[in-house]
Amino acid sequence: MSLKNWDNKTWLSSKEYIHSFNRFLLKKVKLSSDSYILDIGCGRGKILGNLSTKLRLRKKPIGIDVEQHRDRDKRIAFKKTDAIRFLKKSEVKFDLILIKQTIHFLKFSEIKKLLFYCKKRLNLDTSKNEIPTFLSFEKKLQISLNRDKKIIQLISNLYPKRKLEKFTFKVKITKKKYNEMIKNRYISTLLKFSFKEIAKGISEINYKYKKIINFKDKLVCLIIKI
Repeated sequence: MSLKNWDNKTWLSSKEYIHSFNRFLLKKVKLSSDSYILDIGCGRGKILGNLSTKLRLRKKPIGIDVEQHRDRDKRIAFKKTDAIRFLKKSEVKFDLILIKQTIHFLKFSEIKKLLFYCKKRLNLDTSKNEIPTFLSFEKKLQISLNRDKKIIQLISNLYPKRKLEKFTFKVKITKKKYNEMIKNRYISTLLKFSFKEIAKGISEINYKYKKIINFKDKLVCLIIKI
C-alpha cells in the first residue's frame, strides 16, 4: 500500500493547517532553538520544517518515513528507515519525538516496542543546563555535571530526608559580554583552557548565537535540616 498521496493537496498539507498545528504543539511542549526533534512518520516533513524555522533550531531535526517523497522539506534530515530499528541503534537523545497520524499503522506489539525505545531516546533530564557552550567546553561541562550527580547522590544517601529543589534564572545577555566572561574563565570548567582554546571557543559562540543570548541557568538545591 502506498502512502505517497494520503495528505497531498488536502487541508493536511496546507500552510494554515501546518501553522495551526505547530502553534498548538508549542503551547503544549516547551522547546527552544537548542531542542533536538525527531518526527516518526514525517511524510514530506513540512510540519517539522516549519517548526525548525519557527524555533530557529540549531540542530537539523530528523524525519523518519517509509516513503521517500521527492518534494520532502530540505530543512530536515530525512531518513528512509524503520522507526524501531532507528531508535534501537541510535544513541542520540531527543527533546521531542513526534508521532502524528502514524501509530495506527502498527501492530500492538510494535507499538509497545516503539514507545519503549522512544522513552529511552527522550531527554528526560530536567536538570540539564542551558549555558551557551562551544564543543570542547560542552564536553568538559558534561563531565563536571556527571560528577555533580554523584555528589548529589552521596549527600542524599547521607541525608535521606533531604529536600531537593530547583532554582531557575532567566538570563538575557549580549554575546559581546558573554564572550568577555569566557575570556575571564567565569566558570571553573574553563580554568584549564589555553588562550588558543578560548579563542577558538569564542569563534564558535559567535557563529552559533545571536547578538542577544537568552537561556535558563538552572541550579539544583539540596535543603538539609539537622
